[in-house]
Amino acid sequence: MAKFIVKAILKLKEASRYSFDGFKAAFQDEFAFRLELLVGIIALPVAIFIGKTYIERALLISTLLLVIVAELLNSAVETTLNRIDRSWNPLTKKAKDLGSAAVFVTLINALVVWIMIIISRLQA
Repeated sequence: MAKFIVKAILKLKEASRYSFDGFKAAFQDEFAFRLELLVGIIALPVAIFIGKTYIERALLISTLLLVIVAELLNSAVETTLNRIDRSWNPLTKKAKDLGSAAVFVTLINALVVWIMIIISRLQA
C-alpha cells in the first residue's frame, strides 16, 4: 500500500508540473488567456462581494473559471492544428472557429449569470 501511495504522489507531482507548464505557455503565448485571467482576477473579489449566498458566489466564480477552461482547450486545439499544418485549410479554419465559438458561449453564459445576479441585488 505504501508503494502505491508513493507512486500516486509522484504521478500527481508530474501531472502538476505539466499543468503548470500549460498555464505558463498559455500566459506567454495567448493574449486572450491573459485578458480573461486579468478579468477573472478583478472579478473574483466582486463575485465574493455581490454573491449573497454561497451558491451565488459559486455560480459567479464558476462562470469565470469556465471561460478560462474553454480558452485553454481552444488554445490546445489551435496549437495542435498549427503543429499539423500552418497553411490555410477550410477544415482547420472550421475547427478553430468552433473552438472560438465555444469560448464565446462561455463568455455569454458568464455575462448572463452575472447580469441576473446583479439585477437581483438591485431589486432587493
